[in-house]
Amino acid sequence: MLKMDGITAFVAVAEAGSISEAARRLRLSKSVVSERLSEMEKALGATLLHRTTRKLTLTEDGTAFLERATRIAQEVREAAADLAERRGTLMGPLRIAAPVTFGRMHLGPALYPFLADHPEIELTLDLDDRRVDAASDGYDAIIRHGLIADSRLIAWKLARSRRLLVASPDYLSRHGKPASLSDLEDHRGIFYTNRGVADWRFQSPDGAVVIRGKLALGVNNGDVLHDAAISGLGIALLPAFIAGPSVREGRLVEIDVGYRPEPEFIFMAHPEGRNPSAKLRAIADHLKKAFGDPPYWELE
Repeated sequence: MLKMDGITAFVAVAEAGSISEAARRLRLSKSVVSERLSEMEKALGATLLHRTTRKLTLTEDGTAFLERATRIAQEVREAAADLAERRGTLMGPLRIAAPVTFGRMHLGPALYPFLADHPEIELTLDLDDRRVDAASDGYDAIIRHGLIADSRLIAWKLARSRRLLVASPDYLSRHGKPASLSDLEDHRGIFYTNRGVADWRFQSPDGAVVIRGKLALGVNNGDVLHDAAISGLGIALLPAFIAGPSVREGRLVEIDVGYRPEPEFIFMAHPEGRNPSAKLRAIADHLKKAFGDPPYWELE
């Protein structure tokens, strides 16, 4: 008879690439993991793994079985986590995607104490600046800076996010400091490619005003945007959580063109129709408190 312990052992070995590493992750002896694998192969009537003294590889049957076995193991872990949450314990797997720079500078440091307090949560944090599809890519939630236009997502506000129009002292000494929106059109811009060159949006009494600068560089990473601005390549509209320290240190200068950039927010969003788990809600609540209102990066 096929047992859940055998499925769990098989998935762990396939993911770890070795029985010894799988045993360490499962907190079992190698002999127990090997025994469970053998019992499952016997129950299935198929060999799932090629075992040699030097390496372990999936057979054709093993490769075919792995996808469904992984899904089954995941669903069982989630079901166990749901039961635990009913008893007030936060546990089980959670997968979240977030932008690289925000993740490195603020999200990671905010999450570490939460995860230390809840060691049974198995968080996978994917830092990627591409626009992921939360539902089809298998994420429980995504964290994004700015508007989330996907109607299939339910968004929660985590923090306000002010943006700063900045350039290096060197760039401004060579090209002059723009004093108006019309001046800004003649300057070289550094743009976040996920937003495009129409990203310079400002508040006016008549609504949003969009300025299109001359493209000096388009890039999909906040760290590179920041470094390019410091190098003197052009003007950038950066979140305060990235640009704030460099403005205070004098490496970047905030530019006043008579209108403020449109305000934005940091959001956490989860797929519509999927009831968010207690642990996801707990993480969102923790992040709101950790970031503050106004957020700490705008008070320093």
